[in-house]
Amino acid sequence: MTSMLTHAIRNLPASSAWAARVFKLAGILVNIPSLIAVQPKSKKTLAKSGVKNIVVVEGVRIPFLQSGTSYADLMPHDLARAALQGLLNRTSVPRDVVDYIVYGTVIQEVKTSNVAREAALGAGFSDKTPAHTVTMACISSNQAMTTGVGMIAAGQCDVVVAGGVELMSDVPIRHSRKMRKTMLTLNRAKTLGQKLSLISKIRPDYFAPELPAVAEFSTSETMGHSADRLAAAFAVSRLEQDEYALRSHTLAKKAQDGGLLLDVVPFKVPGKDTVTKDNGIRPSSMEQMGKLKPAFVKPFGTVTAANSSFLTDGASAILLMSEEKALAMGYKPKAYLRDFVYVSQDPKDQLLLGPTYATPKVLEKAGLTMDDIDVFEFHEAFAGQILANLKAMDSDWFAQNYMGRKSKVGAPPLEKFNTWGGSLSLGHPFGATGCRLVITAAHRLKKEGGQYGLVAACAAGGQGHAMIVELYPQ
Repeated sequence: MTSMLTHAIRNLPASSAWAARVFKLAGILVNIPSLIAVQPKSKKTLAKSGVKNIVVVEGVRIPFLQSGTSYADLMPHDLARAALQGLLNRTSVPRDVVDYIVYGTVIQEVKTSNVAREAALGAGFSDKTPAHTVTMACISSNQAMTTGVGMIAAGQCDVVVAGGVELMSDVPIRHSRKMRKTMLTLNRAKTLGQKLSLISKIRPDYFAPELPAVAEFSTSETMGHSADRLAAAFAVSRLEQDEYALRSHTLAKKAQDGGLLLDVVPFKVPGKDTVTKDNGIRPSSMEQMGKLKPAFVKPFGTVTAANSSFLTDGASAILLMSEEKALAMGYKPKAYLRDFVYVSQDPKDQLLLGPTYATPKVLEKAGLTMDDIDVFEFHEAFAGQILANLKAMDSDWFAQNYMGRKSKVGAPPLEKFNTWGGSLSLGHPFGATGCRLVITAAHRLKKEGGQYGLVAACAAGGQGHAMIVELYPQ
C-alpha cells in the first residue's frame, strides 16, 4: 500500500542529529550501562489532590521461553498460576486480602476462556475473589493493570493483582466452518438415518483446518508484513534493524548475567527441570544475522527472524495497592502508577505506531517533557517497528501532518532506552509483556537514580498505550 506517509517519510534526512545519535551503536552496545550515572533527582511528585495514590508493591514473571520448548505441554492457566504463586511467594501477601484479579491474554484457550479465574483458583486464591480476563492484543496486561488502577482509584478495591499470559506452543486450530456446522447438526440428529444422511454430505475439503495467524482481521495482513511496510515508509534499512536487534540481545545478556532481571522467578515445570531464566537471549553477529532471508515481504523485505520478536510462552503478575493499604500492611512500594493513555489509529496504514501517538499525550497529561523522563521502556515487536516509531517521534512533518501537532515530541535518547534489553531479546508473550515493561521501569529507576519512567507499547488493531511510572521515595 502506497500512501502519503510512505512517500514523504522516505525523504527524511538520514544525516539528522537523531540518526547520528541512534546509529552509533558500536559504542552503545558496550558502554550504555556506564553512561548512566546514579544521581538522585529532586523533581516534584505527580501526586494529585483528591486522587488516590496507586502503587506497585511487586511484579514478577516466570521465565519467558521460546514456544515449543519447556512449556510446550502445559496450558495457559498453568503458566498464569505459576506467576501468581511466584508473586505470593515473593510478597507473602495473604490470599484473602486480594480484592480482585484481572489478567490479559490474546490467544485464548477455549477450555479456560476466563484464564484469570482458573489460574487464581489453581494458585489457591479464595473462590470468593472475583477474577476476569481482558484482551487488547499486545497491550492486554497493560489493560489489566489500568483496570486495577481504575478499581482502586474508584474506591472499589484496595488490593488488585493484575497480569498476563500467553502460550504460543499450543494455539487453537479449528475445523473448517462447514465441518463445524455439520458436526453441530449431527449432535442434534435423533435417528440413525438422520445421522447417516449428514455424514454422507461430508466432503474431503471439510477436513481442511483453519490455521491461526498473527494477522489483522480487518485487513488479513500479518503484523510482520505491516512492520515491513512501516520500516520501508520510514526508510529504516535492514542494516539498522539488525544493528538494533543485536543491541537488544547484547544488553539483555548483560542484564541477565548481571542479575538485573529481578522480576524473573523460577518455575518447576511438572515432569521437567526448574526453569530459571529466559531462553531467547542469543547475541549473534551482524554477519550471521545478515544471512537470513526476509520473513514476510519476499524477496526485498527487511524484516527477518533475527530482527523480530519470537513466538513466546510466559506469564507475569503484579501486585497493585492503594498507597494507604500498602503502608498499613508494612510494604515498601516500588513505584507509583501515574497518568496513562490509550490511542487508536487506522490499522491499514499505521498498525504499529502506538508509542508515537501515545507518548506526547501522556506527557502532556502528566505535565512532563521528554527531558523529565529518566528511563524509557518501549515494547519491541520488531526492530523496524521500534526504529520507525523513534523516527516518527523525531519528525516535525509527521507531527504536523498525522498528529495535529505543531512540532515533534522528540525521540528518547538511547542511553535511557530499553537498556536491559526488550521484547526482541527477552521475548514477547503477547498478553504478558506490559507487566514486564512496568516492573522493569521501576527497577531501573531505583538502580539508576531516576524518578520518572515512561512505558509505551504498540498493539495490533492500530492501538497503543503509554503510562508514567514514578519511583517511590527511597
